Amino acid sequence: MNVNDDERNLFLAAEECPANEFSKNHWFAAHDERLIKALMAHGPVLIRGGRGAGKSALMIEASRRLQSSEYAFAFYVSLRYLPLLETTGKEYIKHFVELTSKEISKALPPVLNFNIQDSIEDLKVALIDLSLKTNKRIVLLFDDAAHIGREASLDEFFDMFRMISSAEISCKASIYPGVTRFGNRFDVYNDATVLDITKDERAENFNDFFFEVVKLRNENLAEQFSQYKNLTAIEVSGFLGRTVLGNMRAFILALNRLDVQGKYEGITSLRTLLMSLSSDYFWPLLEEVTPKLGMYEPLADVGVKIAEQLFAFAGEAKIPSIVIKREICQSIAKPLEILEYVGFIAKREASRSLRSGGRGPRYRLNLAMLLENSPTKMLSNELVESWLKDHLEVVDIGLTNNPINVVVPELDIGHSLSIFTVTVDKLLQSNAYPYGLTLDKVTRLQGANINTVGELVRVDNAALDAIPGIGDVWVKRIKNVVMQAVWM
Repeated sequence: MNVNDDERNLFLAAEECPANEFSKNHWFAAHDERLIKALMAHGPVLIRGGRGAGKSALMIEASRRLQSSEYAFAFYVSLRYLPLLETTGKEYIKHFVELTSKEISKALPPVLNFNIQDSIEDLKVALIDLSLKTNKRIVLLFDDAAHIGREASLDEFFDMFRMISSAEISCKASIYPGVTRFGNRFDVYNDATVLDITKDERAENFNDFFFEVVKLRNENLAEQFSQYKNLTAIEVSGFLGRTVLGNMRAFILALNRLDVQGKYEGITSLRTLLMSLSSDYFWPLLEEVTPKLGMYEPLADVGVKIAEQLFAFAGEAKIPSIVIKREICQSIAKPLEILEYVGFIAKREASRSLRSGGRGPRYRLNLAMLLENSPTKMLSNELVESWLKDHLEVVDIGLTNNPINVVVPELDIGHSLSIFTVTVDKLLQSNAYPYGLTLDKVTRLQGANINTVGELVRVDNAALDAIPGIGDVWVKRIKNVVMQAVWM
């Protein structure tokens, strides 16, 4: 999502979109409508998707639609709250209950008083009382419940998620691919419905969906797409969707880059775009994510080596679909999760047979990264047409032809999120932080003795507003940037 025409490179999460602009900047297809209905309906639901897949947008839209409902209250609760990253056990539960209580109290009309609760048991009783008093069902939508760098806290969260859920209270939460530590008492398959929101290129309307997005965001670009005979505008849109593995945030960034290039010139423009996405977006994205991986930070370097080896192997044959033997995946599970999170790969099947024997998951590869690692780095109409087909040959990676050669280090369980020690000048607008700050604002923060991301995330709005040259608008933007820097 763009903030405005003057800030085409400033990408923020859906939860930072002003409420009065949300509907103008978001469009939902038929598949999205089904997901929104599931979020509005009875029963516990987990929506799973990588960064920029649209989880927050779906949850906010479900909350917006329920605001005028006669049969339900909806409360959208963003769990981007520092104490939830820094605590565990009883202290985590205390912060969660307090945050949830405050968000509910803030959203309710003044005639309905909702006190700050002291325990999860008290919160559940208060919610049931509210439901009975108003004769309305309660829908709680917890966003950013998971953090790939801090899985320990998920134990407490999912225990509470399970405990609060009842006939009167419907809990929903967003999670990332690969999050598996749900707690000892939470059975993900029985205690919630899991909805994968990833846009899969095998879907019947995949190309049409992305063409609709192009038309809505940039009619001129959609018209230019139709001027080349080799590919239709719908096929070009579908190709771009496949390039970024169906990720909406990356897709919109790709459209903006095409627009900045000027006139769309077919294959030449597509090749330039793919090469820039690989070098100036996806690799910097992994760089940005690394300091917020916590105990898993050492695995980022492992992920880089795996990516280089995987894409070099598949790039030789220019085939964007691989099956990796299960035993290999198990030894590098977390680095693969990190690569999936940043959009290098996307799991499409949990188990598929290999020609050499055995089974393993099938992954779709990011086409920008694949082109960068192909022998000639050249894009042709024939190659685009072959990548548009979804019955492509698959590259098998088994024990005898395994190109992955890495050493996975021992992890330090006590390793904290190093993003808090990163200096604020790292938040300057760059490839790693396309939504970053200006040099002027960073200089002003340093002048106020705010030197690290940790110090910036802890400073309150009033203290920021008191810094000369930083007013209300910049307070909000700075907070949005630091939220994006810390959270996933």
